[in-house]
Amino acid sequence: MMSEQYTGMAIGIFELDSECACFVALDAAAKAADVKIQAVERNRLSAGACVKMRGSVSDVKAAMETALRTAEPLAKVISHTIIAAPSADTETAIKMTIHQ
Repeated sequence: MMSEQYTGMAIGIFELDSECACFVALDAAAKAADVKIQAVERNRLSAGACVKMRGSVSDVKAAMETALRTAEPLAKVISHTIIAAPSADTETAIKMTIHQ
């Protein structure tokens, strides 16, 4: 099960108003720290997208900082957050948002 492979990992989520910029930012994030990209969700109402990445808290923080710094000249940052220890219910909700 997909959610089980991320058990115990922090999650970092950022949303930009440009899907293209999301890929540039997630590439920089993945190169900056030991994170796994869990999903890229296209916003059906705009040209934007949301990226979910997983790893240790310190790696997710480093990756998030790099992603946002990389994205800022390219796109508007809609939102971003880090959840250090998602609850089981949160993991279920996250899994529900990932369209495969």
